[in-house]
Amino acid sequence: MTQAEKEVENGKEREKDRDKEKEKEQQRGVKRPIAPAAIAEPLQEQIQSNFVIVIHPGSRTVRIGRATDTVPITIPHVIARRHKQSGQPRYEDTWLLREGLNKPESNEQRQNGLKMVDQAIWSKKMSNGMRRTPVSAEQARAYNCQIRPAVLDSSSKVKWTNTSHHPAYLVGDEAVYVNPSDCYNVHWPVVRGQLNVHSGSGGSLTAVLADLETIWSHVIQKHLDIPLKDLKYYRCILLVPDIYNRQHIKEMVNMLLLNMGFSAIIVHQESVCATFGSGLSSACVVDVGDQKTSVCCVEDGVSHRNSRLCLAYGGSDVTRTFFWHLQRAGFPYRDCQLTSRLDCQLLQHLKENVCHLNQDISGLQDHEFQTRFPEAPAFLYQIRLGDEKLQAPMGLFYPTTFGIVGQKMTSLQHRSQGDSEDPHDEHYLLATQNKQDQSSKSTADRKAVSRLGGGLDGEVRSRGEMELGSAQGECLMGTGEVEEPLSTHLSRKTAIISQFESKALGLDKAILHSIDCCASDETKRKMYSSILVVGGGLMFHGAQEFLLHRIINKMPPSFRRLVDNVEVITRPKDMDPRLISWKGGAVLACLDTTQEMWIHQREWQRFGVRMLRERAAFVW
Repeated sequence: MTQAEKEVENGKEREKDRDKEKEKEQQRGVKRPIAPAAIAEPLQEQIQSNFVIVIHPGSRTVRIGRATDTVPITIPHVIARRHKQSGQPRYEDTWLLREGLNKPESNEQRQNGLKMVDQAIWSKKMSNGMRRTPVSAEQARAYNCQIRPAVLDSSSKVKWTNTSHHPAYLVGDEAVYVNPSDCYNVHWPVVRGQLNVHSGSGGSLTAVLADLETIWSHVIQKHLDIPLKDLKYYRCILLVPDIYNRQHIKEMVNMLLLNMGFSAIIVHQESVCATFGSGLSSACVVDVGDQKTSVCCVEDGVSHRNSRLCLAYGGSDVTRTFFWHLQRAGFPYRDCQLTSRLDCQLLQHLKENVCHLNQDISGLQDHEFQTRFPEAPAFLYQIRLGDEKLQAPMGLFYPTTFGIVGQKMTSLQHRSQGDSEDPHDEHYLLATQNKQDQSSKSTADRKAVSRLGGGLDGEVRSRGEMELGSAQGECLMGTGEVEEPLSTHLSRKTAIISQFESKALGLDKAILHSIDCCASDETKRKMYSSILVVGGGLMFHGAQEFLLHRIINKMPPSFRRLVDNVEVITRPKDMDPRLISWKGGAVLACLDTTQEMWIHQREWQRFGVRMLRERAAFVW
């Protein structure tokens, strides 16, 4: 045998050894890329951004556009579906109403919250050093009760959506303006940041996914002028909440790749995209949406898992509370109903135009607003308002004023419950740890949990068990070195988490809690100096100064000395805060580092949800 032949033979042997080693590693659950890209392309090839579509689904609006677009298409995230049979009962998802408002304790809770708000307004001095003079609702009421509207026009020029051709569905504004007497069910497929799965009509997971597919396909076809058959040439970036439901994300990826036919997808978290969109490397991201508020600390493109909090309130709760304040002040539009879609829209606009968080604005002021509804004249109303304009948005800091009773108000990132398609997940890795690791970990857990107190960790295992990392343990309980059985510690931890999740934290307290859950003082300092507010729920005049004042006053004294400057950023680069996360998704499409994050359609068909664990830029 010649030397060359020997070399070839040795090379084959080495190849076989490598293959055997790979096989062993797979059996041990070692994480490796599980398949090459199914679509053959050079790794360094620049992806064309105009062939990437960024989708940011929200509870009230959905934003969709090419990564090269300056701004996305923004439409109400709603669909009206025609009844399949005549005489079918009408079903409509609510807009401003929600569970937990009609409990016996609701009104008492609202009143108690209002007392706290009034106390806070009085205690903070105005910029001239004077105390603010409170204005009671009765002072405004005396004037407003006498008001009668002026007729601007005998016709409002606003029409119900034309359904004479019996369309099977209507999307966006057309769905908002569908006549309540028409044979359509109205669905909002996302509620409080999660898929709106419920026991009513159209509430199954299959139905909700079908609604998403129809709405998104409609926007892509009608507004972006992309035929659905051409989606095989396009890639998709999907923005998801920081605290996500794995089953829902998996089904959405399935729908985008296999039903709609995108060639590849990246799934990324809203908070991380917000830092990309604003050009910040690190920030405590505060996303105040229409129905939920999420707080999370992001450092160098990574969302710290322990710092994630989701609060079950947002801009629509401020709108509903504003209506309650308006009624106390004798709201002159007496027919206003929270069950009416168009009245909800009117209240939303009124809130955006008159509410503020500027304590220097005091006393009674006169405002006017118009009502323009189908099949009715256009009316002009005068209204006199005082503290109501400040009291309503302060509900974000005193959420008891929302009057929500018996609902889970705070969510943390729960541990995956496992997926049959992904056998080598974190449960597998935990189960295959050697006994020595487990026993040393159990001792560490006992020490971490012998603390009882203020915060919480976000790692909750299925069957109610907790996985306690050192950072979470620190964050969760006070000091003390009492030895106790692990089972006792776990049940105590479950109780603390349950109690924490039932409380509605104010926005400032949630920010302080999130930052406090960061592992090091250096990270905490970074976060205090870069608090980024995105979303449309805190776009009130004076919000930046108001939030800054509350953070500085409530932050731990030790940090007050160490942090050079606390900064609250509400309009980075003078951008609309509602678009920043979407813009970050568009930036992501242009980064070279995203090449390895794409999940291709054929890979998904073959490996399913395992691809998310392999490719997602966050811990799946």
